[in-house]
Parts: sequence; C-alpha cells; structure tokens
Amino acid sequence: MSFFEIISFLITLAALFSYVNARYIKLPTTIGVMLVALVTSLALTAAGSLTEGFREHAAELVNSIDFEKTLLHGMLAFLLFAGSIQLDLHDLMKEWLPISVLALFGTLVSTFAVGGLLWLVVPLIGLQMPLIHCLIFGALISPTDPIAVLGILKKAGTTKELETQTAGESLFNDGIGVVIFLILLEVLAEGSDSVTASHIAYLLLKEAVGGFLIGLVAGFAIYQLLKQVDNYQVEVLLTLALAMGGYALSDALHVSAPIAIVVAGLFIGNQGRHFAMSPKTEEHIDTFWELIDEILNVVLFMLIGLEVLVMPFQRSFILIGVIAIIVTLLARWASVAGLVALMKIRRPFARGTVTLLTWGGLRGGISVALALSLPQSPYRNLLLAITYCVVIFSVCVQGLSMGYVIRRVSRAVAPS
Repeated sequence: MSFFEIISFLITLAALFSYVNARYIKLPTTIGVMLVALVTSLALTAAGSLTEGFREHAAELVNSIDFEKTLLHGMLAFLLFAGSIQLDLHDLMKEWLPISVLALFGTLVSTFAVGGLLWLVVPLIGLQMPLIHCLIFGALISPTDPIAVLGILKKAGTTKELETQTAGESLFNDGIGVVIFLILLEVLAEGSDSVTASHIAYLLLKEAVGGFLIGLVAGFAIYQLLKQVDNYQVEVLLTLALAMGGYALSDALHVSAPIAIVVAGLFIGNQGRHFAMSPKTEEHIDTFWELIDEILNVVLFMLIGLEVLVMPFQRSFILIGVIAIIVTLLARWASVAGLVALMKIRRPFARGTVTLLTWGGLRGGISVALALSLPQSPYRNLLLAITYCVVIFSVCVQGLSMGYVIRRVSRAVAPS
C-alpha cells in the first residue's frame, strides 16, 4: 500500500472507531478507541480460519507501519508541542520541584527498580533474562503518558496542582526516559566494560542540555517572527514549522528532540501568547493544536489496539506480563513515595498525592514504540509482549478507574 493509502485507511478506521465509542460505549475517546481496536483485533484472531485472509491482510498492514519511526520521529513532535503550548509556565514554576525531581530522579529510580525486581522475580518461574535486558525494559516502561487520564483528572475535579504535576512530569520524563533507554542500548551493544560512568554522564548532559538550548533558541527565533506579523494563517504555520523543524534539527544534532520541543512549546505558549499574538491568533492556534492533538491521539491509541495482531504472545509471556504489571506499579509507587517523602522537607504535599501520582502514571505509545525499536535478540519478543501487557493494563484498568480512585482519595482526606 502507498503512504496515502495507509494514512487514508488509518484515519477512516480511527473515525469509525471514534463514532462507535461516542455513540455506544461513551468512554474517554482515546481509551474507547483503543478498546474498540483491541476487541476487533482479538475477534479477528479468535475467529481463526473464518477471517484468515482478512486477518492476514490487516496484520500485513500493521506490519507495514514502522511504529517506532511513526511515533518517535513523527507523531511525538506534534503531541509534545500540543501538550506544552497549553501549559501555564507560572503554574509549572510553582510545581518545579516535584516536576523536575519526578521527571529526572523518578525515571532513573523507576528504571532500576523495575529492572532489578524483574531480574529477581523472573527466575522464580523457571525463566532467565539478563540484567541489562531487564534494565532496558525498566527504561522503556518508566516514562508516563497522561494523555488518556488528563481529561479524567479534570472531570473528576482534582486539584490544579495535581494536573500540573502529572502533565509536567510526563512531558519531561519522555525525553529523560528515551535518553536512558538509548544509553542502556549502547551498553548492551558495546559491553558494560567499554561504557564508562563519565561517558554516560556526558551523554545525559549532551542530550538534556543540548535539547534545552535548541528548544530555547528555536522558540525565541519563531517568537521574533510571530511579533512581526498579525496574520493567524501565517502564525499557525510558524508554530507548525517550529514543532516539525525543531524536532528534526534536534534529531540531526543528536540531542533530545522531546526536551527541545517541550521547551519550545512552553516558550511560545507563554512568552509568545502574551507578547506576540492577537486574541484572534491565539484562538486559532489553540484550536489548531487541540485538533492535531485529538486526531493523533485517536490514531495512536487505535494503533496500540491493532498491534495485538502482530504481537508475539506465548503462555509464559502472559505470565511474565502479569508479573511485569505488578513490578511496574510497585516501582512507580516506591519511586514516587520515596521522592515525595524527601521533598516534604522543602514543601508540603496534599494527602493522597502518592496514590494519585502512582495510579495516574499511565504508560502509552512511547513505551510500545521504544519496545518495537529494540534490536533483534532472543529476548526481544518477550520484552515486546510484556510491554504490551503493561500498556494495555495501564490505559484500560488504571485509566478507567482513575475517577473512582480520585473520589476515594478525596473522601478519605476530606475533613470530618
């Protein structure tokens, strides 16, 4: 199929699944679309020979889409820019301590906690997986993805503080998680003896600081252009160029493109919004990026649901997947609880923060994309399968129950 045919098929399928969800299921859009796609995939698989030809054609189509390149080197630029341009920098700065600590140290702690626990538990069921592969799984599963849960947080009436912490942490830990993942892949390829601590520190510094500087410079350059025109069509196009061009430039310079785009989006969404946009331009830019965000999220979560057609599953993989779900939740709770306890020395936290940040730390498309980018090895199929298990549980179970958890926590902390 040609590129246009693939895009046409995906958009058409996403529209149909969105209609089914809006008309009959009435779940949050991204979760509902993913569930419809997942049920469709499972039905095709369960039907066996009755749908063999159609299932093979669908699987071939899904296989023809490079999920890793589509998301990490395509959709992510738009999704991160759309998320960051809506964030209020004033609110973000008020929560700078938990956001920065959870995004950096939380991702690091979670990576090693997930990897270490999985390495210890897997042998108990008679299987073996090297520590480096367990750590790679820890890195790819640690970045949180609140796309599906942010709407639920707002609808459930949670605090602005929690919304900002959740969104801010996710936007930045995407970049941190990808950097850690790439470093661990280098350790796997080169061997632990050839990769020194100073080299790892250099890579982290280069990726993070380089991405920050590229985002700041690109955002400032577009901001200067926005100040000199008052034409919303041109200004929307300039923001689109910033998202795409800034991401491509960061990739070419081998610095963190996700961090660059978040910084650029924050700059335009705050400095640009206040000093370079008319109210009419601001309205059109917000509408444009909200629409881009919604469409891409629907397509992304539909792809996650369709990936079951080509995912390698075995009984032992499912068992390890269940273990990985428990391990991931425990590691998330431990990292959040430990870091929040340390930060309480500097600032207070509302009761229930640890519970809500733990349960609201959803995993999504980035984890699947990173898993699909793994090089061929005896453990690749296992890592793919358990990543998929964690993501499906995270979005379906944690996402759908988030409103209930918020209400329970709110009642528990309410004054009597």
